[in-house]
Amino acid sequence: MCFDSSSYSGHNQSQPSVGWRHSERDSLQDRGEVDLVMALALIHHLVISNNIPLSHIASYFSKFGEYLLIEFVPKEDSQVQHLLAHRKDIFTSYNLDGFKKSFSIYYEFLEDTMIKETHRHLFLLRRNNQAETGVSK
Repeated sequence: MCFDSSSYSGHNQSQPSVGWRHSERDSLQDRGEVDLVMALALIHHLVISNNIPLSHIASYFSKFGEYLLIEFVPKEDSQVQHLLAHRKDIFTSYNLDGFKKSFSIYYEFLEDTMIKETHRHLFLLRRNNQAETGVSK
């Protein structure tokens, strides 16, 4: 399962089952667990454009799969600066420490890779035992 910035707008709203009698395509949460969830160039959009707290994002992703490959894009990045250009920066916990604090509730950090020539981090995480999946099988 991959969440990316090209499709982020749909992830800030609940996606219902669709089709005849709601049985042709299950909602995202009812499709079951996957091995790896990827969230690349996404969470800065969810936090800054949609005001979704990092803790809510971490909880949501933990319901879909055991592993999470996620990119953290810090405020120093030009794309985040673009999002903040026309609004007040009220996102005091949107930083690397806030990200790690929010996600460590649900995940164990396995790898942290800096993306060359950027301030971005790519993390590989594994869901911990405290995270409840809440996903139908």
